[in-house]
Amino acid sequence: MSQTANTALPEQASEPGLRRALKNRHIQMIALGGAIGTGLFYGSAESIQLAGPSILLAYLIGGAVIFMVMRALGEMSVDDPVSGAFSHYAYKNWSSRAGFVSGWNYWFNYIAVAMAELSIVGGYVNYWFPDIPAWLSAAFFLVAITAVNLIGVKAFGEFEFWFAIIKVVAVIGMIVLGVAVIVFQLNANPALPAPSFGHLFDPNTGGFFPNGLLSLSDGAWIGMGMALVVVMFSFGGVELIGITAGEADNPKRTIPKAINQVVYRILIFYIGALAVIMAVIPWTTIDGKMSPFVQIFDNVGITFAAHILNFVVLTAAMSVYNSGLYSNGRMLYSLAHQGNAPSFLKKLSKQGTPWVGVLASAFITVFAVFVVFIWPDFAFGYLMSVALIAGIINWSMIIVTQIKFRKRLGAQGAAGLAFKLPGGRVTSYLVLAFLAIVVVLMCLSPGYRVAVILGPIWLLVLLIAYEVKRRLHPEKKRTK
Repeated sequence: MSQTANTALPEQASEPGLRRALKNRHIQMIALGGAIGTGLFYGSAESIQLAGPSILLAYLIGGAVIFMVMRALGEMSVDDPVSGAFSHYAYKNWSSRAGFVSGWNYWFNYIAVAMAELSIVGGYVNYWFPDIPAWLSAAFFLVAITAVNLIGVKAFGEFEFWFAIIKVVAVIGMIVLGVAVIVFQLNANPALPAPSFGHLFDPNTGGFFPNGLLSLSDGAWIGMGMALVVVMFSFGGVELIGITAGEADNPKRTIPKAINQVVYRILIFYIGALAVIMAVIPWTTIDGKMSPFVQIFDNVGITFAAHILNFVVLTAAMSVYNSGLYSNGRMLYSLAHQGNAPSFLKKLSKQGTPWVGVLASAFITVFAVFVVFIWPDFAFGYLMSVALIAGIINWSMIIVTQIKFRKRLGAQGAAGLAFKLPGGRVTSYLVLAFLAIVVVLMCLSPGYRVAVILGPIWLLVLLIAYEVKRRLHPEKKRTK
């Protein structure tokens, strides 16, 4: 993907049409809400089964790496706060081709994620209203969230703020309840041992590392290493902070604050929540048949826990689609200004919303949801695998772009950066090495192996698409 980097700023740099209406509280909750979703409420059972209590260490390691990815992105976002974020930075510091691949890869990633969320939202509604067709629920929420995004960025920020608040309150409530159960020994299930943080180190259940770092059991790889793969994907969404930079009211203050605070908050929510869960009920009793969160409530006799969780995951699904549609509209807007997407995607409404990009993304999502309903095995077996590897590609391209960004600035320019990545280039290469290890671990899991196979194919598709675009629409030479 190497070409001579474009040193001239594209038209988007000033972004006169976008409104800087997102406050710090919006940005904090947008990023926090993006990383707290069904992966925590339901997917945590899978990671606990793989690693036992050592899943806490996996989240600590994964969180540290994602923090460095965010600091790399933040370094560029504070220096040049635009809504295209990593795609714009790849275009500016790497090449037009890199901007194309980064932007369209991220756009498709959120299309696939939104597709999955909307396709299962009907199941949440049917829990209370079984006679409502699943497609009708998906259509209703798609139209409603699209309307919110068309109103303006402030409306999006407010909706996302309250969507995230619901999830955060749910997790905090579970942690507080769990601590109370442990302190006051409120065990309503006599078949289970008394609640205790000692369960995390109980030799009778294998201790803190019951499955080791990486081990083979019944033909399947387990251990903390395999759980690390699940953990990394659960952090997907925090990079949305970079997208908000172009519409933050004071990006040079709010972006660093959001990045520095949101990662340790996520670690508290994940590590704190899972530690309490495994203290209330031994990890060996978490079988994935129900959410570990529901098991916590059931353990103290709260029978309506499933209703609470159903409401939370319903709002979580809406939050994901809301964020996805927001970021995709801005990404298409940025790609259009790069010359990497049709120029009509530059259009803004009177409220400063890239309405064409929002509607285009919503339309494609409608088509994608139809694909899920008609061919569910194909959609989730292949399209979601591409979405998973797209996350790794995105993080890797952020780091490589940051390396090229530092190189373009030179030692003197880098010294004047207001928000630096700790450790500089050494940290960048360590993060890339870690992401490479995650890809290797994915090869060991049948569930993730298809993503590794489809990843290079997906990159090839993007590169071919860029070459077709370049031949049909030759780029104008830019002067330095």
